[in-house]
Amino acid sequence: MKKPLFTLPILILTLVLLPMLIACGGRGGGTDADGGEHRLPDTLRVATLYSPESYFIYRGQEMGYDYELLTAMAADKGFSVKLEIAPTLSRAVEMLDSGLVDLIAYEVPVTAEYKEKVVACGPENITTQVLVQPRKGEEELITDVTDLVGKDVYVETDSKYEARIRNLNEELGGGINIHSVDRDTMITEDLIAMVSDGSIPLTIVDSDIARINKTYYHDLDITLPVSFEQRSAWGVAPDKKWLGDSIDAWLNIDAHRAEQAQLLKRYFEMSKNEGGGRYLAAGGAMSPFDHIFQRYAADFDWDWRLLASQAFVESRFDSTAVSWAGARGLMQIMPRTAKGYGQTTKSVMNKETAVQTALKILRDLDAQFADKVPDEVERKKFVIAAYNSGAAHVMDAIALAKKYGLNPQKWDGNVAKAILWKSNPRYYRDPVVKFGYSRGRETYDYVNRVYSYYAKAKTKA
Repeated sequence: MKKPLFTLPILILTLVLLPMLIACGGRGGGTDADGGEHRLPDTLRVATLYSPESYFIYRGQEMGYDYELLTAMAADKGFSVKLEIAPTLSRAVEMLDSGLVDLIAYEVPVTAEYKEKVVACGPENITTQVLVQPRKGEEELITDVTDLVGKDVYVETDSKYEARIRNLNEELGGGINIHSVDRDTMITEDLIAMVSDGSIPLTIVDSDIARINKTYYHDLDITLPVSFEQRSAWGVAPDKKWLGDSIDAWLNIDAHRAEQAQLLKRYFEMSKNEGGGRYLAAGGAMSPFDHIFQRYAADFDWDWRLLASQAFVESRFDSTAVSWAGARGLMQIMPRTAKGYGQTTKSVMNKETAVQTALKILRDLDAQFADKVPDEVERKKFVIAAYNSGAAHVMDAIALAKKYGLNPQKWDGNVAKAILWKSNPRYYRDPVVKFGYSRGRETYDYVNRVYSYYAKAKTKA
């Protein structure tokens, strides 16, 4: 990163800016309590956890707010990152305390429980538990917790949300109708989706989770807090407070604050659902690109109508579309995937290149699942699921299905059920799962939508 301070006279540089360079420039680290100087290591050992906020793998690409902020800092300061995925936060703290890692890049609550072993640093996250309710007219919204009396609120059994709503109910003198939902079958994301579709009226979740899910469900209101604020941040060990100071100094630079703001917007504000587009146009045509789908699908022995259905779900037939995750073009191909097939982020914006590349991806995915799912027709659902989430997450779902008595060679009601579990910590931390958290509901709905449109297309044939 080019720094304008190098154009200043040497004397000013030495006397005025050298302290800033120690904290912020190159791999300069910081000063410890005894006045000793430290430099950032060539490789920083970092613990994190799989989660929808911090770190996950999407279509074969590592993502997450904390992960991307960490890698931006590493690129700017010139060190590499050795990432360790801890199964639980308590284990991450143990790794920090024992010196196995230098930093926890995950939201560690700033509480008495952790203060002996963790010094807060880096991005601060302030959350509350919030009420998730359908967005209605202002006069219909619940705007005060006292209005919850007489209302039905659904929460996960034995969760912190259940504890909070029961405490609130006592504070109000009773009257809230609390429904505990078995966490083995329903998790936070499921309850939010059920509020959106009207299956349940209200639920309670952490505000950061609510913000992420609101980018999928625009018909929700999440403005009413029902708990006190909770601070959390990254963490270093007490004997490496200098490292935390260096991270804080980096974040305090205006350019890096702007980068952090962009990441916050990307993960917590940008819509994850695309609108617009038209399916099954007048005259029986599916799209303006039917001739392209037909021309290339035949070469890959793939039903062009299934491919067109997938393109509609991916981009609404918008060849200029760029998703929140960076997927591009008619077939929403990720940058890393494009590179793996000899393309660039620019070239996959071309309609024909996008279709050809997508068919190559589908062909290769089909080969990956050939031994797992021998039936060619059934296998296509696995392939389409893998196109959405990445083959690794579908392989995890197959392993979960096998372990928990479902048919690992059938999608509907079997592996489709297991892919939903990939959002549940109980399951994505299961030993048979190798690739952690995935937004399983997105993949589940994706396959259903593709095949729903495909069924409509076949009736027009």
